[in-house]
Amino acid sequence: MYQREEEHIKSSVDWFTIILYIIMVFFGWFSIYGASYNYEHATSMFDLSGRAGMQLVWIGTSLVLGFIILKLDSNLYDILAYYIYAAFMLLLLLTVIIAPDIKGSRSWLVITDTIRLQPAEFAKFAVALALARFLNSYNFKLLTAKNLLIIAGIIILPMLLILLQKETGSALVYTVFILMLYREGLPGVVLFLGLSAIVFFVVGLKYSETDIGFISTGEFMTIIMVIIISAALLLSYRQDKVAARNIILGALVLFGIPYLISLLDVNIDFGIIAFVSIGILVIYLLFLARKYWSKVYLLTAAFAIGSVLFVSSIDYLFNDVMQPHQQMRIKVTLGMEDDLMGAGYNVNQSKIAIGSGGLLGKGYLNGTQTKLKYVPEQDTDFIFCTVGEEQGFAGSVLVLILFSALILRLFFLSERQKSTFGRVYGYCVACIFFFHLAINVGMVIGLTPVIGIPLPFFSYGGSSLWGFTILLFIFLRIDMARKRR
Repeated sequence: MYQREEEHIKSSVDWFTIILYIIMVFFGWFSIYGASYNYEHATSMFDLSGRAGMQLVWIGTSLVLGFIILKLDSNLYDILAYYIYAAFMLLLLLTVIIAPDIKGSRSWLVITDTIRLQPAEFAKFAVALALARFLNSYNFKLLTAKNLLIIAGIIILPMLLILLQKETGSALVYTVFILMLYREGLPGVVLFLGLSAIVFFVVGLKYSETDIGFISTGEFMTIIMVIIISAALLLSYRQDKVAARNIILGALVLFGIPYLISLLDVNIDFGIIAFVSIGILVIYLLFLARKYWSKVYLLTAAFAIGSVLFVSSIDYLFNDVMQPHQQMRIKVTLGMEDDLMGAGYNVNQSKIAIGSGGLLGKGYLNGTQTKLKYVPEQDTDFIFCTVGEEQGFAGSVLVLILFSALILRLFFLSERQKSTFGRVYGYCVACIFFFHLAINVGMVIGLTPVIGIPLPFFSYGGSSLWGFTILLFIFLRIDMARKRR
């Protein structure tokens, strides 16, 4: 019996993914040793008193954990999905209550002086299982109000509990499940609205310190974008070239004539012009909606109104809702502040370290920025800068290639699943890895705000490594049983 099970694992498991996993885990181990290496008090990579030694323990236990997961019946994950989800939601709530305050966060359960666990890292696979189970329900239809509300609840509950732990970065990871829902039939307009909100927020905030009339430059720019996007929506969803042309020409007239008048030293409030143009746009769209009885025009009008209201609320969201340290990190990322000795210090030092690596790097254990500890958190959230300094551009590209290969492989495995449960879970796994890679590398090189999420398999930490291992190997086990399903 045992021999047959071993043969089943060897013949059915996706070895390409496992090889990628092992390569990245051990590449990460070497990087952690390089980041934590001390010239004056050098220790062995196997010394358990050092970070690399402890990471090796986590690697060993992760490999054992992965092997155990592959031997369990794949039906267990489907059957127990809701129970696993409920258990981890209770654990997240318990963490809020009993976890000590560590660096302003209450997200760690302290087991011993050297062992701490972060439940938020494990909750990811629990949420992925619950979503996969729900979307695999009999006669399931995604685009119903009831189902969308339940899906939103499954995703938002852990986010709220993690936000109560003051872990904004970990909470934001759960937003990536929207990409999986898009694969399952969520309209592309939802992604479009999300991207629009991000663009409007960035533009509205970045240019909020100067004014055009009674509104900020950022608000003025977003209103112009709303007008252009509205015309594009009518072209895309209604192929109404006449309406799109009228919107653009109308905007040119409304803004062009006042601009020409202003050249004669006449004071023109372009803020008022911008709001008048939005008002005319909405009236025109409502007229078209009534004329053609088409909801496309009505929804486009709602998009225009909602966008203007959202942009007008950016100042309140930024100044009254966000914490001061979050405000500063966003300002530094957008180039509104430098603060090289404060919120911008980590990113500035990280970019110096990566830039100093050049094409081929300074060589293993020869990184001066990292060895002299100029980069804080260089073996956890900022581990990628160690790769960049010691292995250079070539090593950094290799790491990105490895992650790209893993994510693309996960998409391939997801598409070959015979059940909705396997496909949905697989896409959840791939999307989580994509989010961690994009945000972590982005914050290390200054493209995204510093929100403190690890680079999978590279950042130091048992909770992170265990969490990603469980997430990945459950999917590999589900994939092994696809033919039987």
